[in-house]
Amino acid sequence: MTSSFEFNTYPARLSDAERDKALQVLRDGVAMGRLSHDTFVRRMELALLARRSDELAVLTADLPTENRLSRLVFGTVEAVSGFTVRLRRAWQAERLPKLLLPHPGAGHALRIGRDPANGLRLTHETVSRVHAELSRQGGMWVLRDLGSTNGTTVNGRRVIGAAVVREGDQIGFGRMAFRLATD
Repeated sequence: MTSSFEFNTYPARLSDAERDKALQVLRDGVAMGRLSHDTFVRRMELALLARRSDELAVLTADLPTENRLSRLVFGTVEAVSGFTVRLRRAWQAERLPKLLLPHPGAGHALRIGRDPANGLRLTHETVSRVHAELSRQGGMWVLRDLGSTNGTTVNGRRVIGAAVVREGDQIGFGRMAFRLATD
């Protein structure tokens, strides 16, 4: 009496490395303009749901895989352009006028805006009458936008509500920019 056993064999499970490689090919495809944003998003979703290698192969079949030289060139260009952006920001930061933080023991907030009643009056047309407020809360400096028209920024990012600031941060009120400093 012979008995035979049948085993169902399933395709090997997709490895994270294979998925990452396919995702990188998709990213490169959209960066080179070969995929639209919508197509890229849809293919990314499908790549994340894929269970087998052949499913990934279908998603990247129409995209060329980069060779080592082109990846090196793109990486070098990205590094150089990133360096120049960081250098420009650092150079501009040193040229910004300093805004001295009030003495921590003052106990009251510093109002900033065009109104003469503010503690810091800025007469630029992009600054609102009552633009922002700088106060000390729990040992930290907090910058609060008071509903200004042209916005308040900290290190290039718009403040929605309030943000914690510290010495060296770049803050902006409308188109006026300063670098925070202490005595």
